[in-house]
Amino acid sequence: MLLLAASLAVAQFAVPQLALAAPPAAAAGAFTASNPFAKASTLPFGYPAFDKIKDAHYAPAYEEGMRQHAEEISFILGRHGVATFDNTIVEMERSGKLLERVSSVFGNLSGTNGNPAMQQIERALSPKLSAHYDAIRLNKKLFARIDQLYQNRANLKLDPESLMLLERYHVDFVRAGARLSDQDKQKLMAYNAELAMLSTTFKQNVQGEANAAALVVDTRAELAGMSEAAIDAAAAAGKARGLDGKFVVPVTNTTGQAPLAVLTNRAVRQRLLEASMGRGSRGGEFDNRAVVLKLATLRAERAALLGYPNHATYVLEEQTARNPAAVNQLLAEFAKPAVKNARREAAEIQKMIDAEKGGFEAGAADWAYYTDKVRAERFSFDEAQLRPYFELDNVLNKGVFFAAGKLYGLSFKERRDLPVYQQDVRVFDVFDANGKPLAIFIADFYARSNKRGGAWMNAYVSQSKLMGTKPVIANHLNIPKPPAGEPTLLTFDELTTVFHEFGHALHGMFSDVKYPRLAGTRVPRDFVEFPSQVNEMWAVWPEVLANYARHHKTGAPMPKELLDKVFAAKKFNEGFRTTEYLAASIIDQRWHQLGAAQMPTDVLAFEAAALKDAGVDFALVPPRYRTTYFSHVFSGGYPAGYYGYLWSEKLDADTVGWFNEQGGLTRKNGDYFRKMLLSRGGTMDAMEMFRAFRGRDATVGPLLERRGLDTE
Repeated sequence: MLLLAASLAVAQFAVPQLALAAPPAAAAGAFTASNPFAKASTLPFGYPAFDKIKDAHYAPAYEEGMRQHAEEISFILGRHGVATFDNTIVEMERSGKLLERVSSVFGNLSGTNGNPAMQQIERALSPKLSAHYDAIRLNKKLFARIDQLYQNRANLKLDPESLMLLERYHVDFVRAGARLSDQDKQKLMAYNAELAMLSTTFKQNVQGEANAAALVVDTRAELAGMSEAAIDAAAAAGKARGLDGKFVVPVTNTTGQAPLAVLTNRAVRQRLLEASMGRGSRGGEFDNRAVVLKLATLRAERAALLGYPNHATYVLEEQTARNPAAVNQLLAEFAKPAVKNARREAAEIQKMIDAEKGGFEAGAADWAYYTDKVRAERFSFDEAQLRPYFELDNVLNKGVFFAAGKLYGLSFKERRDLPVYQQDVRVFDVFDANGKPLAIFIADFYARSNKRGGAWMNAYVSQSKLMGTKPVIANHLNIPKPPAGEPTLLTFDELTTVFHEFGHALHGMFSDVKYPRLAGTRVPRDFVEFPSQVNEMWAVWPEVLANYARHHKTGAPMPKELLDKVFAAKKFNEGFRTTEYLAASIIDQRWHQLGAAQMPTDVLAFEAAALKDAGVDFALVPPRYRTTYFSHVFSGGYPAGYYGYLWSEKLDADTVGWFNEQGGLTRKNGDYFRKMLLSRGGTMDAMEMFRAFRGRDATVGPLLERRGLDTE
């Protein structure tokens, strides 16, 4: 499963991806030396002092952080004499550290362990933070210094990383509007402030709707097919809502919901899918339709102000794809074969329904349930047979960590002396091959009602030689927590996601750069998923699988015949998976390739027309995300960028081929991948980096073969 690492570190001076905010100054309280953010944490690697951080600390820290940051920029501007790389660019890299400390913690905890107070903080100061960053990026005097250095860069004798940093700053400021007239800068600042607020509103509506849209049933029998533990959890959820005797199944993240694969009651399946697909579009306080229209319009207007025909063109200029035409071509190339495969899969599902004398035509709510039946018939196994062999602790220690040890020489030691923000969170020291501390890894695996859906990586502290910092990296997933005393048994998708997100973590941990702006995962959005997707390959690598895939009760290894069935079924259902992904990617592009004057008035009608026009309007396979709960693009960091998973997968599939050609799971291969890609951050052009590693451009053949789209 390709999931978003939504809290990846963002470029300095970029408007924060998560729309971090704080209450008005009057309500913020005083900032004092006792505030946990006043100084860098004294814990190892600057690990956050979660036990000392309270909601009341965020607002004053934000206010003081913005004040200090503005003062630091003013000091740079007050320097006499000619601008130099050190007194301008390097000093900007050193600035804003208090604001960075509070932003990294609040931005991450608001998504992982949020509460109403934090939501209020988010809403209250989004415009102020937007204005703060605009005041820096739109400052004429500051840009003049940067532009002077940029124009004279050939004579500065900078090393390649420093030259890249200078070029990045210049591009960042130009794209932020530094060359606009004063009047247009005021318009831009208004756009940015309103967009920050709208993104926050969208995000909070999605979170609120996840609870409001939950499926409620009256009897235990209606949830037949779910495990007893899952039904007990639904009963507990009902009781927690004051619905004693009823059962509540939450609706989160993607259109598809996990219970759809097991619920035997077709009417209940249909109700669950309808609840999922209706999120944000059924009226009431969490309706996102008006928010989407305003967001899309303002993004288009802002793009036009900056000289671009639409928001997609603006965004893609900075990605490896470069322009909408390249993205459209990629999506179009995959659409026809993907839908053709999906229709073939649908026909097999219908045969199964008819064989059981179901007496109905397959619908979208039936897909997951009957897919498992078809898989069981064709390959003599279903997903449930795998789960006893995928116990979470084994997967982590004997799978994910084991593979990292074999490839990179890493070792891990769990520690319980550092504070955590929630009792289920685990912390590990990460040691390099030479035995020296490399990073701290935070693992937050379980779903919670106050945690947003999906899976992602974030950096609480990024590596930087300039600042003398080492990484503190976190992975977040949404695995259902079993009852006390029960093992956490993963689905195959959850297993893959654990490996995927740790691929992002490795990208952050292995960063070996000087400047914070270029550290870790600060690479183009359509490149950042590439290393994490490569790391998925080790989940089913024979040596790794044999080490962790053992029955949680007996310790017996997964039978070879079951593993063989996993590989035989690997391409099964790829038509569905590719089609639902393409549909979401196309929705994203259609919204963001519009000019302001082209905006529709009906969100759902526009979405339906876009899917039909692209040839992916297959009712049995709804989009992975519909517009009104598409957080990646309307409140996350992927507007006009959701295609990036497929774009990155082309590089990933080609790289998996390289590992196979070179002998697979070896230190030599791992060290080379680390040296050429994982350690370099954004210090060079992403595609040049790939070519230096691979010796050529990636070819699409391996990806087509992986997704079963290379043959009829």
